[in-house]
Amino acid sequence: MTTEGRKTGTRTRAGSAGRALAGRLSWGLADQAASSMSNFVVGLYVARSLGLSAFGVFSLAWVTYGVVLNVSRGLATDPLVVRFSGVPEASWRGAVARSTGTALGVGTAVGGACLVAGLGLGGQVGTAFVCLGVTLPGLLLQDAWRFSFFAAGAGRKAFVNDVVWSVALVPAMILAAGVGSVAAFVLAWGASAAVAAGYGCVQSGIGPRPAGARAWLREQRDLGYRYLVENVSLGGASQLRAYGLGAIAGVGAVGAVRGAELLLGPFLAVLMGLSLVTVPEAARVLRRAPHRLGAFCLLLGGGQAVGALLWGGALLLVPDRAGAFVLGGVWHSASQLVVPVTLGVAGAGLGTGAAAGLR
Repeated sequence: MTTEGRKTGTRTRAGSAGRALAGRLSWGLADQAASSMSNFVVGLYVARSLGLSAFGVFSLAWVTYGVVLNVSRGLATDPLVVRFSGVPEASWRGAVARSTGTALGVGTAVGGACLVAGLGLGGQVGTAFVCLGVTLPGLLLQDAWRFSFFAAGAGRKAFVNDVVWSVALVPAMILAAGVGSVAAFVLAWGASAAVAAGYGCVQSGIGPRPAGARAWLREQRDLGYRYLVENVSLGGASQLRAYGLGAIAGVGAVGAVRGAELLLGPFLAVLMGLSLVTVPEAARVLRRAPHRLGAFCLLLGGGQAVGALLWGGALLLVPDRAGAFVLGGVWHSASQLVVPVTLGVAGAGLGTGAAAGLR
C-alpha cells in the first residue's frame, strides 16, 4: 500500500470513529432529555399541585432516591460501564445479568429500610418514605438498564426505555392528581418506572440475577467500593442538606431548594445525558489514544461549566409573572436561590469531566 493510501485509510477510520462517537453522545443526550425532562415535568406538576410544604415532603423522598441511586450505580453499573464497554456480547450479557441483579438487590434492601423508617416516622413524611420503599426496586432496575445499554453502545434502547417510562407517567400522574396526596405522586412516579424496568428485560432478553449479586460485588470490589464512597459522598451531602433544612427550617425550605434545582432542569438534562456516556467514551479513548484523554476530559468539563453559567444568567432575567406560571407558589422562594444553585451545577459540570478521566 502506498503512503497516500495509508493516510487515506487512516483518515477514513478516524472519520468513522468520530461519527460513531458523535452518534453515541447524541443518544446519550436524547436519552437524558427524555429522562430529565419527564422528571422536570413531574417536579413542576407536583409543585403546582401540592404547594410549597407538600412539595418539600415529596422532595425529601426524591433526594433519598437520589442517594440510593448513587449507591446502586457505585456497586452495580459504574463498574459495568468501565469494564464491559465495547466487549464481546457474551461477556456483556453475563455481566449485565449480575449487575442488574445487584441493582435490584440494593433496591430491595434499602426499600425495606425505608419502609421501616417510614412506619416509625408516621405523618406525611413517613407515608412518603413507605411509598418510596415499595417502588425503589423498580426505580433502580430501570436506571441499571440504561447504563447497561450504553455500555453496549446501544443508546437507542436506553432512549426507548425512558420514553416508555415517560408515557407510563402520564396516566399515573393524572390518577395521582385526582387523589391529591404526596404518597399518590410517589407511587405514580415509582410504578411507572417499574413498567419501564420490566420493558428493559424484554429489550435486552436478559433477566436480572439477584443470586449473582454477591459474586458481582466480589469480582468488582476494587472498583465498586471506591465508586460507592465517591457517589455517596456526593449524593449524601444533598441528602444531609435536605434533612437538615427540613429539621431546622421546615419542609418548605426543602421545597424551595428543589424548586431552584428544577429551574436548572433543562441544563441538567444535558449534563446528566453526557454523564451516561462519558465514562464509556473515556475508556475507549484510553484504549485507542491515551494521550488524548486529558484534552477530552477538559473539553467535556469546561464546556458543561460554561453552559451552566450561561443558563443560570438567563434565569435571572425571567420575569416573576412567568416564573410563577411555571412553578406556582414555589417560584418566589426558589428564584432567590438561582445563583448558588447555578454555581453548584457549574462545579458539578467540571467534576464530570475530571471524574471521567479518573475512572
